[in-house]
Amino acid sequence: MDNKERFSTRVDAYVKYRPSYPAEAVSYLYDTVGFQAGDEIADIGAGTGKFSKLLLAQGSHVVAVEPNEPMREAAMQELGGIANYRGANGAAEETGLPDHSVDHIVCAQAFHWFDRTAARAEFHRILKPGGKVVLIWNARKLHGTPFLEEYEQLLRQYGTDYERLRHKNISKEALAAFFSPNEMTVATFTMRQLLNKEELGGRLLSSSYAPELGHPNHEPMMAELARIFERNQQNGVVSFDYETEIFWGEV
Repeated sequence: MDNKERFSTRVDAYVKYRPSYPAEAVSYLYDTVGFQAGDEIADIGAGTGKFSKLLLAQGSHVVAVEPNEPMREAAMQELGGIANYRGANGAAEETGLPDHSVDHIVCAQAFHWFDRTAARAEFHRILKPGGKVVLIWNARKLHGTPFLEEYEQLLRQYGTDYERLRHKNISKEALAAFFSPNEMTVATFTMRQLLNKEELGGRLLSSSYAPELGHPNHEPMMAELARIFERNQQNGVVSFDYETEIFWGEV
């Protein structure tokens, strides 16, 4: 499947069940990285606009570059009425934006889909001098509680191409090489979602490697997820824990 089309059938689940990002991580961009209200920021691989929304709330102008039409339309439906928001049909490797037109670039939950060599050249082209590139992931914790460890095993057992696609396959060395010869700075924050049984199912099905209805792995996966939930729920919810990782610098 074309990576740009992988989420076309998952937009509703993505909008409803994927988390936002910690307020502390957003503040870090403005207090430390150098973002300012009024800046023109390109949110590349913007998806349904979860991170664009946070930048707009800080007073920045956002051009949200997204190649997947259903995701782009979902973002437009929520954010299109905001004056500082603009959606663009483009990709990391070919944004369609003018030379030196943006102050900074963010890629939230998206960089692992890019052709890194082509994206780096394109980012360099569209950034103003001194502009920063910020790569952000909500990285699901794999260990630490029985639920997290059982959920990870579920993905390994039933996921269609989980091992190939999970973003952890990008090492910190590879990320540092993207910014080289400039320095890469790293910051981490923690967050969690408290999910009931329905929400946990939706969160799972928002992932591109989760087999959908009709796939032979779908029903056994959902049955095992229900058992995992019942074993681990407290007061009707489980804690889906993340480490929000930020990698940033100049390219």
